Amino acid sequence: MLVAAAVCPCPPLLVPEVAAGAAAEMDRARAACYDAVAVLAAARPDRLLLVGPAEPAERGGYPAGSRGSLHGFGVALDVTLGAGAPDPGEPGSGEPGARPLPPSLTVGAWLLERTGWRAAPVAALALSDQDGPADCLATGRELAAEDGRLALLVLGDGSACRTEKAPGAFDDRAAPFDRAAAEALAGADVRALADLDPVLARQLHVAGRPGWQLLAGAAEGADLAGRLLHDEAPYGVGYLVATWS
Repeated sequence: MLVAAAVCPCPPLLVPEVAAGAAAEMDRARAACYDAVAVLAAARPDRLLLVGPAEPAERGGYPAGSRGSLHGFGVALDVTLGAGAPDPGEPGSGEPGARPLPPSLTVGAWLLERTGWRAAPVAALALSDQDGPADCLATGRELAAEDGRLALLVLGDGSACRTEKAPGAFDDRAAPFDRAAAEALAGADVRALADLDPVLARQLHVAGRPGWQLLAGAAEGADLAGRLLHDEAPYGVGYLVATWS
């Protein structure tokens, strides 16, 4: 049963050491993410699953103890998924040679470390933009049907086409797409998230779409209330933070 969810962006710039002199520009987004994680902890889940976007070759599950690195972004910083959290009792957790976390889940693991997550065992799941809405919804339903109280930390940015200098260049469809996603997250609108167009999302470089649709599947019938904590696009990329509880 899904008891709470948090939606957060996952740019490496969220990590102050990566952002360096520009760290202050992400202060509001970072603080909103901290607040969102606190909502997850307050729900007293039995387990927390991080869900984030990745390349197709990185898709799949990552157990507690999986490691991620920000060395590729010029920072000598490593993180461990679920560091300090209760032992999930999963065989193989953190074994040497396990595949590294993709960047989105690395940022998520950093966020949990920074907020001192201790509330429940942690695992992670990476999706790609090849995961269609039906598959994401079905995966969410399956996760919510498992025993115990589930919390989700859903990582992923909105469109990357909000300005001329954005990573994906300007597209006038980007702001309306992000606005629709923000309204759906604010209202815990499962149907609206399920209906997001994956083709348009891919054209607008919306990394969060698969995770948002997994959340929609997991939340069916859960009767959760949504709250939008943050909605900005400081670098031409939509950064949304929301909670469902």
